[in-house]
Amino acid sequence: MAPPHKFQSKGSEVLRRRLSSVVSAKRPNVTSYSHLTPMWAGIAGTPVNNNTGYEVAISIHDSVYNTDFASSVVPYDPTEPESQAELIEKHVLDTIRKFSQEHLCKFLGAGVTLSLLREAPNLCTRLWLDLDIVPVVFNIKPFHTDSLTSRNIKHRISSTTGSYVPSGAETPTVYVDAAQLGDSGKLSSGVGQKLPIPRTVDEQADSAARKCIMYFGPNNNPRLQIGPRNQVAVDAGGKIHLLDDLDEYRKTVGKGTWSAVNKLADELREKKIKMGFFSSTPQGGGVALMRHALIRFFTAIDVDCAWYVPNPSPSVFRTTKNNHNILQGVADPSLRLTKEQKENFDAWILKNGLRWTAEGGPLAPGGVDIAFIDDPQMPGLIPLIKKVRPDLPIIYRSHIEIRSDLVHINGSPQQEVWQYLWNNIQHADLFISHPVNKFVPSDVPPEKLTLLGAATDWLDGLNKELAPWDTQFYMGEFRNLCVKEKMNELGWPAREYIVQIARFDPSKGIPNVIDSYARFRELLDGKVSEDEIPQLLICGHGAVDDPDASIIYDQVGNLVHNKYSKYSKDIVYMRCPPSDQLLNVLMANSKFALQLSSREGFEVKVSEALHAGKPVIASRTGGIPLQIEHGKSGYLVDVGDNDTVAKHMFDLYTDDDLYDEMSEYARTHVSDEVGTVGNAAAWMYLAVMYCSRGTHLQPKGAWLNDLLRAETGDPYVQGEPRLPRASLNVQG
Repeated sequence: MAPPHKFQSKGSEVLRRRLSSVVSAKRPNVTSYSHLTPMWAGIAGTPVNNNTGYEVAISIHDSVYNTDFASSVVPYDPTEPESQAELIEKHVLDTIRKFSQEHLCKFLGAGVTLSLLREAPNLCTRLWLDLDIVPVVFNIKPFHTDSLTSRNIKHRISSTTGSYVPSGAETPTVYVDAAQLGDSGKLSSGVGQKLPIPRTVDEQADSAARKCIMYFGPNNNPRLQIGPRNQVAVDAGGKIHLLDDLDEYRKTVGKGTWSAVNKLADELREKKIKMGFFSSTPQGGGVALMRHALIRFFTAIDVDCAWYVPNPSPSVFRTTKNNHNILQGVADPSLRLTKEQKENFDAWILKNGLRWTAEGGPLAPGGVDIAFIDDPQMPGLIPLIKKVRPDLPIIYRSHIEIRSDLVHINGSPQQEVWQYLWNNIQHADLFISHPVNKFVPSDVPPEKLTLLGAATDWLDGLNKELAPWDTQFYMGEFRNLCVKEKMNELGWPAREYIVQIARFDPSKGIPNVIDSYARFRELLDGKVSEDEIPQLLICGHGAVDDPDASIIYDQVGNLVHNKYSKYSKDIVYMRCPPSDQLLNVLMANSKFALQLSSREGFEVKVSEALHAGKPVIASRTGGIPLQIEHGKSGYLVDVGDNDTVAKHMFDLYTDDDLYDEMSEYARTHVSDEVGTVGNAAAWMYLAVMYCSRGTHLQPKGAWLNDLLRAETGDPYVQGEPRLPRASLNVQG
């Protein structure tokens, strides 16, 4: 081994002083720098000194080239693997954290060698949860291998086929004549006179760093990867290891939920049952967020599940968005689903479906054992599947509101769209709806109807707790985005702000948000000093199948700068890039949240705010009332009652005792049903019942979570948080 080596670079004190920000007296402990430099790392390790020490090397990379490295030896005792792993984890985290603070940088990703991960199995989990670093695992060999571009290697295994194909496995070792090596006595014997060229630990770390950077896109976000037949390669096909420690998942739920999950997972693994999800987009919307988290969890518990998306078609997405708006009743009354659009839609579905039903596809014989179809973009698959595999269980999942009162009006746009969709949906074995009043037309037979709320993941970038160092990085990134678009900047941490995080969509009630803020400002007039007046932030991601975003964004801009120009300097409205942590910190640092949708599905963003300890003022629409306990975790108001919204805003902002009480209640009263683990249990239950037990369910409007908890012998106990079951009339 080489002698220990310390980092050689030094942080600039002049730059530190120049970048440091004035911190609010309200938050003297908030670290604040105007900019942190994005960086990447490579981490490798190997036993040394006859297994008495473990050498750890860390290579620092700025995305162009290596800028520094360090290596050191920690005590090593292979007979105590748990304590040894903790020692290595602590050493790595402390080293990276210290480098970040000394050099004013933020590590976004780290390449971790497989050999190091075997010694410290939870290292990747700790990098993700403690330092907000995306860990990418590579099988970096301790000797040199041939180049991936070598001309004599003709057959490659796709990098998207999954984590069971470790990086480097398909590259042959480079051997040289022993006589060519200066000190061959130190090398292990090879084949004949051929010996491998060794690769030192610091070289392995540097290789891991360079490989890691390839998994990040232009905006420094991990690249979305799509595999053969448009399978979504979640977490880069398994190379990104966010959560290897199952105990972290266990801590997010109660004992009953965790027990049920393990029983169901055991049966699925034993019977080797394969599940498949089919939805319209791999990123941007709430369905995509849920599916990424779900596949990640299923991978962690070794349940076989895959997720597929069609080839995107802008013309079809315009049609599906129109259908969405029509079904919710927020579209122009003159908007109709035309014959040409139906034909285009059908042709698109058929083209994609044939790829999946062809030999070797997920919907062909020998493919998935149960298919879950998401939302009104994909029901055209259902009759196609029934032709190819008539016995395959098909579950249709409806995520949006369907205006039951309008679909039954003869000749209405809603009736036309619904009948077009229902012609396909009716062939599914089960119809899953959000547990919301009047969400399901009466055409759906009650025996096929079951209820399940939307979900979010408490451990992903959208919801995990971020350290102050990482928080300031993302707040700085948002500030830079505002500067680029010449938008007003948030004054945080010197000023408070109120937030609504939602897509720029006609159903999200953004005009009501702005009007409520203006009325709130009138109530505040003369009550607080000017520097204590909170700002309003409206922001959200965009979905790739949402062509309305720019239209609504422009409408918001016109509204702010004309009708509400008096307060325009204090209103920030931004479309955010696809960074979960960005939305995380914008929610976590807000005073409280609004969700004033005019029409809504379940809107799990409400539960995300509550989980972060933020009281929510929201419209009494869709699934929102199920998530908020009025007067305890937030307030429910009628759509358009902006005076009442303003009053609640005033109370929460000026009454600290009320705010603290509501914040604590909100944080501690979120049901397992709206988290990934509780949601995963519902899908596993369906797979077990249909594929393992051969049972065709007739739930008659029952909640899936109630059915699965009863089936596994883990009923709800007194005091366990769950969504309210009473006073629901889902069909209308």
